[in-house]
Amino acid sequence: MRTLRFLERFAWHNLGRVAIAALLAVLAGCSTVRQGPVSAPDAPPSSRPSGVEIGRGTASWYGPGFRGRRTASGEPFDDSDLTAAHRTLPFGSRVLVRNVRNGREVVVRINDRGPWKRGRIIDLSRAAAAALDMLQAGEAPVVLLTP
Repeated sequence: MRTLRFLERFAWHNLGRVAIAALLAVLAGCSTVRQGPVSAPDAPPSSRPSGVEIGRGTASWYGPGFRGRRTASGEPFDDSDLTAAHRTLPFGSRVLVRNVRNGREVVVRINDRGPWKRGRIIDLSRAAAAALDMLQAGEAPVVLLTP
C-alpha cells in the first residue's frame, strides 16, 4: 500500500515536467531551418546563384546633408561607404541590392533606419546609389537579396 501511494505522489509531482518535455519535443519537431543557396567562395560572381529574396520595392539615396550625423546604429554617416537604411533588418546585416532596370548589383551594410517615405523599401548611401547607376534618377526599382 505504501508503495502505491509513493508512486501516485511521484507521478503527480513529475507530471508537469513530463508535460513540458513532451511539449518541447513536439515543438522541436515542428521547427524548420531555412538556408539559402550555397556556392563555392572562390566561384566568380556571375556563376554564383542568386540569394534568397528579402523584398522588392523602390530604393532612394541620401547623402551630403547627412554626412557626419549619427545613424540609428550610432556610427557617423559617411556617404562614401556602401551602407543603407532599412526599417527592420538588423544593424550590420548585409544585403545584395539589384537594380531591376539595369541589372547592376551592390552589397550594402545596414546601419540606419528608414526610409520613411511611403513606397520605399531601402535608402542607400551615395556610393551605393552610384554603384547601381541611380544617382541622377534619385530612385529605382530594386530587389533585395541575401548576399
